[in-house]
Amino acid sequence: MKLPFEIDLKGKVAVVTGGGGILCGGFAKVIAKTGAKVAVLDLNEAQAKAVADEIKNDGGEAIGICTNVLDKASLENAKKIINETFGTVDILLNGAGGNNPKGTTTNDYYDAKDETIEGVKTFFDLDPDGISFVFNLNFLGTLLPTQVFAHDLIGKKDATIINISSMNAFTPLTRIPAYSGAKAAVSNFTQWLAVHFSKVGIRVNAIAPGFFLTNQNRALLIDENGEYTARSKKILSQTPMERFGTPEELNGTLLWLLCYEASSFVNGTVIPVDGGFSAYSGV
Repeated sequence: MKLPFEIDLKGKVAVVTGGGGILCGGFAKVIAKTGAKVAVLDLNEAQAKAVADEIKNDGGEAIGICTNVLDKASLENAKKIINETFGTVDILLNGAGGNNPKGTTTNDYYDAKDETIEGVKTFFDLDPDGISFVFNLNFLGTLLPTQVFAHDLIGKKDATIINISSMNAFTPLTRIPAYSGAKAAVSNFTQWLAVHFSKVGIRVNAIAPGFFLTNQNRALLIDENGEYTARSKKILSQTPMERFGTPEELNGTLLWLLCYEASSFVNGTVIPVDGGFSAYSGV
């Protein structure tokens, strides 16, 4: 992997939650390339360890730890392992998140006749448990790791927290009210944390990815024939660059936020990396 520019984070310890996934696994690998020691946290232990092994095979230092970001005891256990293995934490990337079908409607717009069609889920059919799951995973899954790991960051001039928001936080997408609302909460929390920790040396910012093909959304965007779905075509028609992003296109923004010398006065921002999606009015 070639970085878009070089920064030196040797001696730093980074924690990446959701690190077993495509985007956050990529973040973990990029951070490792800077020389930092990386703890890859994921509920799926096999995936966390696979990313850590890939980093080690490429000459970096990493550990994969099975961690539930909604369980403070699990997070405290992970912190204990990280502190004993690598030392105190300097960088926290809160990447754990996702959606759930129970918080999703079938169609973009409400139509009363849909309430009589079997299998069609309207706004009135949204499951409170599904909505709670999405909010908890995205918002509490950002708040709780910050509560656990931010203690290590206090007083370090170059300490940084990077949250993963979404372009949904700027403009909610149809069908996914729970996810859009949860990511808006993450963006708001990013700003709140930036102010709250501003006197103890911790910068807090967020990256808001647009549409990237991942394991979570592949079935939504690509059909069984490998072609774009109707949903994909609609997305691309509203994306000025007319394509999906590649995970590597997030690296420059990540590295800039990690580099104290380059972004030392950047605090409380939510940066879209979305091919212009959030800027486009549709006309």
